[in-house]
Amino acid sequence: MSRALWGSVAGAVAAAVLLSSPVSAQEQIFDEVRFGLSASIQEKETFEPGVFPSATVFFDPFDQRGATTFLDHVLRPRFHVGAIVSTTGGANQAFAGFTWTANFTEKFFLDLSFGGSVTDASLDDPNKRPVVGCRLQFHEAAALGYNIDQNWRVMATIEHSSNADLCDENDGLSYAGLAVGYKF
Repeated sequence: MSRALWGSVAGAVAAAVLLSSPVSAQEQIFDEVRFGLSASIQEKETFEPGVFPSATVFFDPFDQRGATTFLDHVLRPRFHVGAIVSTTGGANQAFAGFTWTANFTEKFFLDLSFGGSVTDASLDDPNKRPVVGCRLQFHEAAALGYNIDQNWRVMATIEHSSNADLCDENDGLSYAGLAVGYKF
């Protein structure tokens, strides 16, 4: 599944880059592409070895760039889709949801995301940790970022997926890392 999942995300990102043109923010389909590299921050028995490359594509259907007040920012999240892939054959996941951005200054910002994910992690085999209990998970993320210029940005990221104890098992999947983004 990891090759197919990664191929799908890579295809979506390539399409975003190729189809984007220098038009106004309201006409543009893709808002940002982001590539990251993270590591597991799980407890000892649920720790996943290796690194976890990720890719995320952001869309701005509610014109978050045009938001001026706090309420505007709350009511105008960006939509995102992406994937996190294990390099050691562990848990992979595809996710989607909404992202809210708080700009502290022109350079520094905070992204908070909430949505859902689907994973190929073990559902119930205690020999294959983490054990997640269900394929469908809730997915939350945060990124503390710095805008290098109008297009390029770097971020420290943290992500977590779990089933909120809706299934018998719930080890969850947690990662922290760094990402680079390109805003169109």
